Amino acid sequence: MYIMNNIIAIIRDEDFGLKGNELVNPITRYASRGIVFNDNGEIAIFHKIHKNEYKLPGGGINENENKKEAFCREILEETGCKISDIKELGITIEEKGKTNFRQISYIFSAKVIEDTKKLKLTQKEKEEGGELLWLDIDKAYNLVCNCINQIIGSKYDSKYQTLFMVKRDALIINNYLQKNKSIKK
Repeated sequence: MYIMNNIIAIIRDEDFGLKGNELVNPITRYASRGIVFNDNGEIAIFHKIHKNEYKLPGGGINENENKKEAFCREILEETGCKISDIKELGITIEEKGKTNFRQISYIFSAKVIEDTKKLKLTQKEKEEGGELLWLDIDKAYNLVCNCINQIIGSKYDSKYQTLFMVKRDALIINNYLQKNKSIKK
């Protein structure tokens, strides 16, 4: 089903101490997201103030685009940045038994080549207090990890759904850090 050496993480209900339900013909969504570095070696973190959520930029793949195009579009929307040096890092799989939902995210890294300073936030992102932060990768990792116990749901995403997103992004950053130990950004 999946190429095992390409998987960064599989996240399930059990990872949060919840009773896991078997997925049966789940709704499946595909997404692209990742780690984007600016010229100062900082990474983009999308902070949703009203949810106490810190996450990597990214989102769903539209019907008319491939995973790389979706990544570039999502980064432009959520950071205002055009990117280059795009590298595919792997995939993450979220299996949400309570909602019979699976999300497969393609994970990338990239570098900013132009910052337009113009975010194109959705109504949801605006209502949740979305803001862009540029942070040292270690600080970003700590914020993502530490927000897990303080997550608040919204009318768009329950606390349950948000826990998966934050856990996923913590694992992505950790994986990147582990593979790039000798490289200090």
